[in-house]
Amino acid sequence: MGLFSRKSSDTPVNPQMAELGREFAIARRHGDRKTMRRIGREFDNTARSNADAASFQHGQQSYDALPPINPPRRNRRR
Repeated sequence: MGLFSRKSSDTPVNPQMAELGREFAIARRHGDRKTMRRIGREFDNTARSNADAASFQHGQQSYDALPPINPPRRNRRR
């Protein structure tokens, strides 16, 4: 099993909510407040149970587990 393997023994109950959580984590990492608010409203309107909230959280954690990629330097002589 690799370091960046996304396979997990515990799968989310609601994959749609997990994907919404991943999108929220992506927007948070990029600082996109508009998208974060939109996803938050969508979550509030569609979440019906604790399982949905757990799936949303699982999606966030799965994206947050990936380390950020450092962009290459502009000046390579450093």
